[in-house]
Amino acid sequence: MQKIRKGDKVVMLTGKDKGRTGEVLQVLPKEDRAVVRGVNVVKRHQRQTQTQEAGIINKEASVHLSNVAIVDKDGKPTRVGFKVVDGKKVRVAKRSGEVI
Repeated sequence: MQKIRKGDKVVMLTGKDKGRTGEVLQVLPKEDRAVVRGVNVVKRHQRQTQTQEAGIINKEASVHLSNVAIVDKDGKPTRVGFKVVDGKKVRVAKRSGEVI
């Protein structure tokens, strides 16, 4: 079970986007990376195709999972632990103790 999943609200801990929050769009577990909406935006040159026009587009690049943390209910970053509740393994916020 992964600590950070698609759809989680996370905050950046380091880098040029430190402190910014966003939603996880994609998790790449083999590379230990995640793509977060509105964070680590880079410019890419796009070749024209039948469906897309040519030009320079902005898109989110992946960030390492060690540089993001899940946002707790109070809006601060928290670590993630695991607990067995009713026979199911669930993720738990270390800061508040709540089930994520």
